[in-house]
Amino acid sequence: MKIGELAEAAGVSVDTVRYYERQQLLEAAVRSSNGYRIYGQAHLEQLRFVRSAQSLGFSLAQIGAILPKLRAGQFSRAEIEQQLKLKMAEIDQQMRRLEHMRGELQATFHALSCSPASPVSAGAATLDSPGAPARLKGLHAAA
Repeated sequence: MKIGELAEAAGVSVDTVRYYERQQLLEAAVRSSNGYRIYGQAHLEQLRFVRSAQSLGFSLAQIGAILPKLRAGQFSRAEIEQQLKLKMAEIDQQMRRLEHMRGELQATFHALSCSPASPVSAGAATLDSPGAPARLKGLHAAA
């Protein structure tokens, strides 16, 4: 199949296919006598794998590290499970950071002391110690 057919079958743009090929996330296509790239079923499977892994939160660098063993048929279920567990732990850590950030935002919101219609200076709207919630510099109307 040609590049446009591959892109359509995988639900991506032609530019995405070219980018993945340049990044070696997709094996290079063979060229026909007229110079067209010709892709096979294996290319479609690789492209779908990359997109699926991205949708699970894997970075292109992480996917690129997996692909050589996957292509060689040397990527076991145990290794897949290990990668999934690592990604889940990474997501759990991100969720903890986001929850902490949400708490800081909420504390900052509750520390506001001026009226909602009052203008506020940048200095007054800055935490005394970034990362430490509710230590606003006396958030009052700008002078």
